[in-house]
Amino acid sequence: MNTRQIVLASRPKGLPTEQNFRFENIELAEIQTNEVLLEGMYYSVDPYMRGRMNDTKSYTPPFQIDQPIEGGVIARVVETKSSNFKPGDIVLGGLPWREKIIATEKNLQKIDTTIAPASYYLGLLGMPGLTAYFGLMHIGKPVAGETVVVSGAAGAVGIVVGQIAKIQGCRVIGIAGSDEKTALLKSEFGFDETINYNTCIDLKKAIAELCPDGVDIYFDNVGGSISDAVISNINFHARIPLCGQISLYNNTEQPVGPRLQPMLLTRSVLLQGFIITNFQSRFPEGIQHLAQWAMEGKLKFTETIVHGFDQLPTALIGLFKGDNTGKMIVQA
Repeated sequence: MNTRQIVLASRPKGLPTEQNFRFENIELAEIQTNEVLLEGMYYSVDPYMRGRMNDTKSYTPPFQIDQPIEGGVIARVVETKSSNFKPGDIVLGGLPWREKIIATEKNLQKIDTTIAPASYYLGLLGMPGLTAYFGLMHIGKPVAGETVVVSGAAGAVGIVVGQIAKIQGCRVIGIAGSDEKTALLKSEFGFDETINYNTCIDLKKAIAELCPDGVDIYFDNVGGSISDAVISNINFHARIPLCGQISLYNNTEQPVGPRLQPMLLTRSVLLQGFIITNFQSRFPEGIQHLAQWAMEGKLKFTETIVHGFDQLPTALIGLFKGDNTGKMIVQA
């Protein structure tokens, strides 16, 4: 059986380009015992993938040259030699970028599309939603009345962080990259105040004005000069869940910025980096809370859906240009 795949053709220097990817036609083998044949439906593109394009040691192995890119995929079972899955089942897995995929049953999770749309298992009920939940609730530990600042607030994680903080009774300020996004954060997702970092002349001053009592929790998705400005306004005993540094992922040189440790030290601030698999044993807890809040209408979600398997490289590159609001997904 013939199918197409997308492989890493070369390692990018700076922002990835289309030339770093290559489309190939391959022949799939027959499925074996405990395997299923899948047809890809939705493919996730995520900022962490940029790190895997480098040949460096990290919490997850790098992509290999001439091998398929891998990520979260929602797929439909077409053929099965597994007692756990039947044709027509909708499943989630960390899978290669192929139109048709052979996978072993142990790497797949059946999803319930009666609770939420299938694509939500790549967003609100998937890695981004769980990242927001555990990062905020178990590192940020929000208390009603506190001030929470979220960078990358219009992204898949940031939108959920802000809403959970509101559910916990906090005042929430979101930082995003366009007037359209900042307006949406207030009108649709309940953020109290927002800042467009692309048009704000003095970010440190703007945060000070919007947070007269200081910042109690800073959910950091972006790093760089935005984080420098927020941390300059950090409170005593504040908490910083360190989730991402997307502003730095495509840098070709090591940036030099303010030395933040003295502020963290003298204000007794907790800064904790984390990856979502740290909380893997507790995923059912997170999904239960997220699904409950969504069903109660307390938690909304949005997606940027790009159509066509061919658009996967473009969609991934688009993450670093701010092309998405909410979760960026490619629908086959």
